[in-house]
Amino acid sequence: MRHLLSKALSDGTPCLIGTASKDGHPQISPKGSLAVFDEQTLCYWERSHRSSQAHIEHNAHVVVYYRNAARAAENPYRSSAFRFHGTARIVRNGPERERAWQLTNSEEQSKDPDRKGFAVLIDVERIEELSGAIIMKRDE
Repeated sequence: MRHLLSKALSDGTPCLIGTASKDGHPQISPKGSLAVFDEQTLCYWERSHRSSQAHIEHNAHVVVYYRNAARAAENPYRSSAFRFHGTARIVRNGPERERAWQLTNSEEQSKDPDRKGFAVLIDVERIEELSGAIIMKRDE
């Protein structure tokens, strides 16, 4: 999945992040910088400072949606779409922010040359295929 996510933007299929406001109003936003931070964490560089940032500050539950039918044969599940459910946190400084910046692709880095953005880390709790079949669920 690391390979699939790293190619999402260049494939023209950036990941979408679903957030909700504190009162439950949903929002979906494309995130071209989404990357695998470690075995249980995704990250992206937040440079737009719009609705997804505001939502995460009040409601940390998120879902990341990846879909690319052309690459379905490249993953062991032979699925074209995955949902990553998790809890997001904003990281404005420190080593995690720096690592997320390093994982951000050059196209997205070029859109924030002064590095005014920050990292968003998503602790993944569950991964499922489009069918709803659970691929991974973190033990509680």
